[in-house]
Amino acid sequence: MTDFRGYAEADVTFAPGLTAVLGANGQGKTNLLEAVAYLATLGSFRGAPPDALIRDGADRAVVRGEVERDGRELLLEAELVAGGRNRAQVNRQPLRRARDLLGALRVTVFSPDDLALVKAGPGERRRFLDDTLVALHPRNDGVRGEVDRVLRQRNALLKQAGGRLSPEVELTLDVWDAKLATAGEALARARTDLLAELAPAVGVAYAEVAQREVAVEAIYAPAWSRVDGGLAGALAAGRPEDLRRGLSLVGPHRDELELRLRGLPARTHASQGEQRSLALALRLAAHRVVAVATGTPPVLLLDDVFSELDPGRSDALLAHLPAGQTILTTAGALPPGARPDQTLTIHDGTIVPPAPARTKP
Repeated sequence: MTDFRGYAEADVTFAPGLTAVLGANGQGKTNLLEAVAYLATLGSFRGAPPDALIRDGADRAVVRGEVERDGRELLLEAELVAGGRNRAQVNRQPLRRARDLLGALRVTVFSPDDLALVKAGPGERRRFLDDTLVALHPRNDGVRGEVDRVLRQRNALLKQAGGRLSPEVELTLDVWDAKLATAGEALARARTDLLAELAPAVGVAYAEVAQREVAVEAIYAPAWSRVDGGLAGALAAGRPEDLRRGLSLVGPHRDELELRLRGLPARTHASQGEQRSLALALRLAAHRVVAVATGTPPVLLLDDVFSELDPGRSDALLAHLPAGQTILTTAGALPPGARPDQTLTIHDGTIVPPAPARTKP
């Protein structure tokens, strides 16, 4: 890393198994995970804009990572330019589109903010499904992008119409409705297929973390799918209200992924501990589904995870960590059951040289 967040310069190699990153709050632990995740997605898992990732006083930041994928070594590089165009390249070859980097490095991130997966509105859960689809295959980013593009055009037309359906508006709206029906149903089918694999894995992961069997349900059933003609029929039926409101009220951008524990909505009826366990179970389940589908487990990034779990659940998580590379951060002491292969300490944006790797019998 060069001039990324609070790091002027840093170089680190992670253990192939579990790396524990220790340090007080505000020292740069999350920034380190954010840099790893940025190379995988070209975005901040904290939702920060690109300029916020550049160190104060610098005009650009660079993140480089050497990764191994399918037995091949890849050099991934990303440059963030303040107020300019960001760039990325693989093995020194510039990418025509940012999307071309997707899949070179896969990560699964769990952070304290993930409680929003259960407690917040449906947008967080839709994003979780769609991000998992992209991790499964980069082409799904194109499906998601097409839905977003069509919605922007359709909403602009609806606002421009001012509630009036002129012949010209009607003709153009027909075109965007057809495109939204095609792209929206493709995205919904992909979400449905994903959930068929994901839902059972969520139940297993929840039982492992919570240390007890509980009925867990994840339900995705768009209301428009029950309308004659599917999404096209629902868009036609909802057109008058869309015109009146000046925005698109029907489609995959409004769908809900409902989470239930013991038959009750987890958002309103689960305890805080149950909600935290469910959020972690969602991430672990997605991690396992992607690992099985791609043949390679993503790098698991656990940010301050122990602050979100009681001691029993922390021990359960450590006992059921998936195979592969894991990097976790903590501001406190590691649980007694932690056996990291490598320990890093961060102080004021400086990475202390790691302790010798643990020798395995």
